[in-house]
Amino acid sequence: MRPSKLASLPTIKRLPSYLHVIENAEREGAEFISGTVIADELELEPIQVRKDLAITGIVGKPRIGFPVQELIDAIYSFLHWDQDHKAVIIGAGSLATALMGYPEFTRRGLSIVAAFDADEKKVGREIYQKPVYAMESLGDRIEALGARIAILTVPSAVAQAAAEQVIAAGVTSIWNFTNVKLKVPSGIIVQKEDLSSGYAVLSVKIRKLHGE
Repeated sequence: MRPSKLASLPTIKRLPSYLHVIENAEREGAEFISGTVIADELELEPIQVRKDLAITGIVGKPRIGFPVQELIDAIYSFLHWDQDHKAVIIGAGSLATALMGYPEFTRRGLSIVAAFDADEKKVGREIYQKPVYAMESLGDRIEALGARIAILTVPSAVAQAAAEQVIAAGVTSIWNFTNVKLKVPSGIIVQKEDLSSGYAVLSVKIRKLHGE
């Protein structure tokens, strides 16, 4: 069932956590799962979970819960994870290597097909059996690779230039792992991933835990 409702950004961010719990229940042989069980696992309110899952179009049964397989399929469909999204990584460093080796991306429909780098020493190598090409060849290769997503892991000093280069090559979506706020034309999607923000939250929680 294709959902017709729009979802807020917080709801979208919670859906992968719900999916993880529901898939665990599926592996344990459960045919149904209640919103309360999901809420308890994630330390959320049941009403919030039911409200979030309503956007999938799947309706839970009283005292029984949601049909597990239908709910999994509906979340995949809503997140468009049932489609193949090809991506390239710009900047073949340590972070790029970690991302290319992360198996969950493949399970969620994201295929990182190649990396590009300006360092000649990295060009010609492979990362998890995926080739590393020269940045200057981006324009010639991007269409053949079928990628419309670029994952940016370059140094901040060259982030804007790299973004402009991938856009010129035909990329329409950028997952930005740099700390630069990119300036892009209308119609280009940019999702900024600030790793330092997550660490900041963790650090404050540690201080609170130890009463510092």
